[in-house]
Amino acid sequence: MDGVVRGLGGEVARGVELGVDRGGGREALSRVQLAGEVEHRILGAAGAPPHGDLDHRADHRYGDEGHREQAGDARRPVPRAACGRSRWRVCHADALYLHFGDPDTRPPRSLPLRPTRLGIIGLGAIGGSLARQAKRAGVPTIIGWSPWANERAAAAQQGALDDAPASARDVARAVDLLVLAAPPVANLDLLAALAPHLRAGALVTDVGSVKRSIVAKAETLGLAARFAGSHPLAGTHRRGFEASRADLFVGAVVYVTPAAGGEGAAREIAHFWETVAGAHAVMLDAERHDAQLAVTSHVPQVVASLLGVYLAREAPPGAGLGPGARDTTRLAASDAGLWTEILLLNRDVLLPALRALEEPLGEVERALEAGDAVALRAWLTRAADWRRGLDA
Repeated sequence: MDGVVRGLGGEVARGVELGVDRGGGREALSRVQLAGEVEHRILGAAGAPPHGDLDHRADHRYGDEGHREQAGDARRPVPRAACGRSRWRVCHADALYLHFGDPDTRPPRSLPLRPTRLGIIGLGAIGGSLARQAKRAGVPTIIGWSPWANERAAAAQQGALDDAPASARDVARAVDLLVLAAPPVANLDLLAALAPHLRAGALVTDVGSVKRSIVAKAETLGLAARFAGSHPLAGTHRRGFEASRADLFVGAVVYVTPAAGGEGAAREIAHFWETVAGAHAVMLDAERHDAQLAVTSHVPQVVASLLGVYLAREAPPGAGLGPGARDTTRLAASDAGLWTEILLLNRDVLLPALRALEEPLGEVERALEAGDAVALRAWLTRAADWRRGLDA
């Protein structure tokens, strides 16, 4: 779905991704800031009705009048029902949702989630960074657990946690939102083990890079209405709490993958990532997520590790490596145990992606064998144009 938001005088929000909800199916979500009187135009939406209504949310909750409640914000109030069906007065909305279809068929809206008690299971680079960032964002109570006592102690001593109990169950019993930040297989086990101990109404998410397995587990456990997977596209090849930092998620994309019937929970978790972590939340089906990440994340990891294996075997002893070799093998330093789990969990879609590498590799081999400078230059140019386009 492509979306463009235009004002009466032209485009008012360049590069905006719209959160589109067709009676319950969210396709995308992104932060936007709009100003003035706008109308929407949806491109490529077969059968889309010519009107919709606007649901706006800010960094905190809006009051009944549409005023921002966050202290110190001088922005103007946003009226809830402004203008008509095709135009609205919008003043700096941080998240824009367009809803289509009969209002009676839409899932009920719940209040934006900003937990007063946040629980984090796993205090490595991701979990530790989330604890630091939530503390900086003003979440009143953050409770964390790690299987390593020294990691719990470090997080508490450095002010990232308010409490670090010795049991993960104690965390689950105490919080409004529980974030599973352990490795993916451990998260599957933790979800099952902690489900009976969750507070009534508490929501759960995880931060793993493979989503189908844990979304299916949540559905099997009867947690579909309270769970949505999360995958922040942020991190480091370093590990442990010492690798965490308080700005890791600022500006990062976080994919949020709803369970069946859990669109409400997914919206609230997306709002948490946006308002507490400063990230850009994007709704994505778990199956589509895993297929996409197989190509954009898991194949690059395998290729970097492959190059590392090759250089370890073939580079002459004592040979120096320039920045090119160091840059292209950076991912090879990632945690082998973690990546073993990721690659195995996603192997059904990763294997076809890896086999697809045979074609471009064959192209460069044939060009070299034939001494074909034209073909070789064209092969290199395609890659160069793609890479330069990322920074354009």
